[in-house]
Amino acid sequence: MKNDFCLRTSGIWQFAGYALFAIKILIPIVIIIFGMLDFFKAIMSSDDNAIKKASASLIKRLIAGVVIFFIPTVVTVILGFIEDTSESLEAMKECETCLLDPTSDECDSYTDAAQDLIKQNEADDR
Repeated sequence: MKNDFCLRTSGIWQFAGYALFAIKILIPIVIIIFGMLDFFKAIMSSDDNAIKKASASLIKRLIAGVVIFFIPTVVTVILGFIEDTSESLEAMKECETCLLDPTSDECDSYTDAAQDLIKQNEADDR
């Protein structure tokens, strides 16, 4: 029997992909807003140490934001290693596609196929 874990869970991977997509949009907005608030507070206090702390905080947030953007690259590399060492190269394709490109037609076809598979299993159990 073919290993269809990724196909069966493609809806979960697609949801995670949408969440990752939303995070990639929200993180820069949050970094900008909090950076502006920190600098505004520091400037209003007229304290040099507060300005230095605000700039250090902004740099840390920027680094965290950049790391968030590299998550898809890290996932692709890890899945590439798994596929290279695995006997079935197609086993992880559904997971990777739905996680990294949840809006694609290919991912939608995987989730449709998963629904059909679930319905078929339910019919077989009766």
